[in-house]
Amino acid sequence: MYFEVNSANPVVKAVIAGTAPQPAKLAAARGMLPLPQNDLLEILVALATGTDAELAETARQTLSAQDDSALKDAVGSREIAPRVLDFFIDFNDLPGEIHEAILQNPKTPDHSIVKFARKTTNGELLELISFNQQLLIQTPAIIEAIIANPYRTAEAERRAQETKREFFEKERGAQQIADELRAQGKEAAAEFIETSEFAQNLDDTDLSFEDAVLLASHIEVPDAEIDDSWLSLDLIEELYEETEEQREAIVNKILGELRFEEDSVSNERISMINRILKMNMKDRMKLAMKGDREARNVLIRDPNRIVAQAVVQNPKITENEVEKIASMRTVPEEVLRLIAINRAWARNYQIMFKLAQNPRTPLGSAFTILTRLQLRDLLAMSKNRNVSDAIRKQALRLATARTGR
Repeated sequence: MYFEVNSANPVVKAVIAGTAPQPAKLAAARGMLPLPQNDLLEILVALATGTDAELAETARQTLSAQDDSALKDAVGSREIAPRVLDFFIDFNDLPGEIHEAILQNPKTPDHSIVKFARKTTNGELLELISFNQQLLIQTPAIIEAIIANPYRTAEAERRAQETKREFFEKERGAQQIADELRAQGKEAAAEFIETSEFAQNLDDTDLSFEDAVLLASHIEVPDAEIDDSWLSLDLIEELYEETEEQREAIVNKILGELRFEEDSVSNERISMINRILKMNMKDRMKLAMKGDREARNVLIRDPNRIVAQAVVQNPKITENEVEKIASMRTVPEEVLRLIAINRAWARNYQIMFKLAQNPRTPLGSAFTILTRLQLRDLLAMSKNRNVSDAIRKQALRLATARTGR
């Protein structure tokens, strides 16, 4: 990295340019030249990063022996050379107050702050950087570095994201996002963004550019594979808008079910669920029909029956998923009825058996399934207290008829 000589002192210029005699350069590397602190540091850093191995090693030893208090004063000075600030910002073991002085010095090069923001483990210093909005606007790479750093604080991330959205994403509408996705070969994701309501004007939603891209990453079914003939006019009329309280209740319901079924729910999944529930019902219905397994696993728990129905209309849904849904006692009856009348799934004995055992399955569908069950399963269901009396009695009648008793 090229740096101009900051000092006007001819001795400094001569040593850095290499025109000074070797004894003078060696004395400089040992910190023995009678120079102001800022000039001496500029020479030492130049020698420490130079090509002469002996001088470089000596200069590094001299720099490592600098008094912390004196160094803090120097790096906070407006007369300090930018190359000195760039050099010391790489020292991870420096006291935080020295790094703080470097970060607050307007002479610190922007690329140095980008470098620091990428690799520091000090979240408080990342937060300090995030407060300088003018710097973030001037060098957007700092925003990305903060967001990508796993040691960032919540406040640092919030400020970086807000600046990014306010100054760099306002003009990034649905079409630009779709074009970028299409350029990556993600046709289905691009179609979803183009037709979703939330992406038409991100400025008026609670979703950011990153949210839109994340949601699109869960899309795997193109429009050409979607069959929405099941969506009648009366169902469309049920796609109403929810209040904040209703959305929060839905999030809590879904998280409660997932936590009951699994040992833990990661922060990433919780974040994804919150993003999904920021979409309106129409967009959630599209995600249910076009989304991947993770999206389906979340949206089958949506209390809105149309969203849940859309999940089983997804052409990528597997029989293992359907079997799991058939045993769920929180899904709407309409979903279980759709599974029961599907010809392909009707040939799967385990799916039908799970439906027959589910107390939410409509009686008409359950009675039809009972006629297909094996005798041992009928006998078991006739004694199963977790199913309704009507199902137990019907199972007993069919078992009795088959045995002739």
